[in-house]
Amino acid sequence: MEQLINFIIRPSRAVYDPENDLLDQEFMLKGKWYKRKDLEVVNNQGYVLQCSHYMPMIWPEGIALPCVIYCHGNSGSRVDASEAAIILLPSNVTVFALDFSGSGLSGGEYVTLGWKEKDDLRAVIDFLRADENISSIGLWGRSMGAVSCLMYGAEDPSIAGMVLDSPFSNLVDLMMELVDSYKFRLLKLTVKLAIRYLRRAVLKKANFDIKNLNTIKIAKSCFVPVLIGHAVDDNFIQPHHSDRIFDAYMGEKNIIKFEGDHNSPRPQFYFDSISIFFNNILQTPADELTSTLFDLSPKYFGEDKLSTACDVEHTDDLLVLPAADSTEDAIKRLGSSIVVLADLLSEDKKLDAQEQGFGSGSREFSSNMISFELSSGSVNSYHTPASIDYDKSVERRNATDFPSNVGEEERHECTSIDVLAMLDQHS
Repeated sequence: MEQLINFIIRPSRAVYDPENDLLDQEFMLKGKWYKRKDLEVVNNQGYVLQCSHYMPMIWPEGIALPCVIYCHGNSGSRVDASEAAIILLPSNVTVFALDFSGSGLSGGEYVTLGWKEKDDLRAVIDFLRADENISSIGLWGRSMGAVSCLMYGAEDPSIAGMVLDSPFSNLVDLMMELVDSYKFRLLKLTVKLAIRYLRRAVLKKANFDIKNLNTIKIAKSCFVPVLIGHAVDDNFIQPHHSDRIFDAYMGEKNIIKFEGDHNSPRPQFYFDSISIFFNNILQTPADELTSTLFDLSPKYFGEDKLSTACDVEHTDDLLVLPAADSTEDAIKRLGSSIVVLADLLSEDKKLDAQEQGFGSGSREFSSNMISFELSSGSVNSYHTPASIDYDKSVERRNATDFPSNVGEEERHECTSIDVLAMLDQHS
């Protein structure tokens, strides 16, 4: 019984060192410099939330950039947002990461699987909206974080869009499934009585009612555009939870299924889809080349590459991608590679938006797992590579090249988000 109580309100708390486990305070990604700004936000209960904001090292003058807030799972932390930052920063989307109260290095004793975490999210959003450099705001959550996003999104229709990775549909149903799946020492006939006991225990300790965590009911009143993702072999939060949320959801919606389990690294095409989704709903400004974010010194490029790089005239002009009526419209326009890139050897080469069809209505994808690990296997541990190959060519894929299975992924060599080859540690 105590195991179930701890699963709800006191799972293992993530322990990490910000200096070693987060992305560097200054780092290069796809030829541009970015920084990590650590800060604190106080929630409505007075708890201090430890946060990090990933952004360009030099903000483009006079331009407000969108922000995606990454929300971690019940045993996670802001460390989990590192891959989101690597994916979204090159398309001029800043990324905000936080430790929810009761998680990571933030204050608080208990987690509430989304019930009070939505208030943490509200505190962060109020903080960001007071910053004139931030335009639209999107949410990206995983597990408990996905439920937190959904609960907040139902209360704030001004959120541009949400990515929900493996949310649960009803906490009581999930608990009953876990009793069965993990062979807790409870007889079938006593499960309902046990749930009643758990409800009282959680209400007393953490001051929230587990029966209120019904995201199906919440989905029926939420109209924020949403992209739902779920692993088909997830035995912790089974895929039918996302199906039920998707069916009840009232706003614009899409769902993606992929191979793996609850904690598996997500496949490349899933990250491509997320990039396209946010590029559409956030209407991100895309720069061709921004000279202020380049460091062309021999220290970073090498003596043999300096002359070639310096021969190029850079521009700070920003283009705004055309707005689309729906996510599907945007995907038709953008194709898989949503970051507007430029060839360093040709100042006149500009990239155009490419036409692509994404089908109609909801679409489910199936692909063999393509590892997107940033370390040696742990999805919660990230290490910055020590070097970068600046000669590696960056390819732009046509709209018809959007990957939908592992065969297509291998043919395209995952060029749109080849982050492990494009990230350099600032020394």
